[in-house]
Amino acid sequence: MDDEADISETEPAGDGRERRWRLAIGADDETSSALSDTDKRLSAALDALYGDGAGDAAADPRKRRGGLGRSAPKVAQWMGDIRSFFPAQVVQIVQKDAFERLNLKQMLMEPEFLNAIEADVNLVADLISLRSVMPAKTKDIARSIIADIVAKLMQRLEQKTAEAIRGALDRSQRTNRPRQRDIDWPRTISANLRHYQAEHKTIVPEKLVGFMRKQRRLVDLDEVVLCVDQSGSMASSVIYASIFAAVMTSLPVVRTKLVCFDTAIVDLTEELSDPVEVLFGVQLGGGTDINQAVAYCADRIERPTKSHMVLITDLYEGGNGQESLQRLAALVRSGVNVVVLLALTDQGRPGYDPKMAGSVAALGIPVFACTPGLFPDMMAAALRREDVGAWAAGADIKLVRAEADSLAADA
Repeated sequence: MDDEADISETEPAGDGRERRWRLAIGADDETSSALSDTDKRLSAALDALYGDGAGDAAADPRKRRGGLGRSAPKVAQWMGDIRSFFPAQVVQIVQKDAFERLNLKQMLMEPEFLNAIEADVNLVADLISLRSVMPAKTKDIARSIIADIVAKLMQRLEQKTAEAIRGALDRSQRTNRPRQRDIDWPRTISANLRHYQAEHKTIVPEKLVGFMRKQRRLVDLDEVVLCVDQSGSMASSVIYASIFAAVMTSLPVVRTKLVCFDTAIVDLTEELSDPVEVLFGVQLGGGTDINQAVAYCADRIERPTKSHMVLITDLYEGGNGQESLQRLAALVRSGVNVVVLLALTDQGRPGYDPKMAGSVAALGIPVFACTPGLFPDMMAAALRREDVGAWAAGADIKLVRAEADSLAADA
């Protein structure tokens, strides 16, 4: 068969089907002639995580655990094997399984393990949640890993966010002395076609055409409040929201505030110049008091008609749900542009309280989940005071429908 023809010439002679079967079930690998030394390393790495384990655990499939133990050097070697056999996307899946099946959160406190692990948003969440119990040496390594991940995420998200949100350009006026980022390239090229250099196959522009930048006073700027649920289920959303807040605060066209909450409230606005410091100020875990957080943000909104509040939460309210709805309704009536995101993450469909979500939607507030890639466009639509619900529908995002009982009560 065609799939059998893909087997490497370096594999030992024998039936390729036997090799694949033994790799799949992990049985008697050491004595099998169908497996090469490399195959045995791969099988051992997978068996350490997905094997039956020993003792009583083997008798109960629900209690099965692998055999990595708590030796960090052994874990580091295991992670090295996993990275050598699989692409990065698969490595992250295996890591997630390891955290869940082997209770590796304890191992995150070992420097050798931190140096070996594949870094991603989920790792940032684990490191943040454990920072209070980490030894000083491990905490320094954790901070450097978080800084590296944040830098990569900033590089990926910063340009699009800046381009989408920088609404300070007056496109009705032109200038021949634009800043580089304000150059209107199509018009510039058109105006300089006669300066085409055939030998260089390029145009040397003698005149630049660009957009005239508006001069806006600080008091005229729109204000964006990101109010983020930092309970354990919202970990990746907190990380992305913190990074977007840091990007937005660097833009001269909006004023940005970041408020994180569980049963307590942490205002991180003053730390936004350093996104790593922001993340170290987050307290992942705990309960949820949305009502208290909305009240806090409402008290700090000075000009409702120039303000936008993005509430990022799964809407599982541990406080007073009825008061939460009343406060959100009051914000909408005052002119605040309110959007509720059930999650800000790439990790599939989020879990949320459907009844509470329906009640919020009945207030005329758009309620949906958003990916990091779409967040800049969503934020730009909000700043332009467009219908965010219509924007979401146009982006093929499923909105939560208004809860029928709430609509009947309003009537």
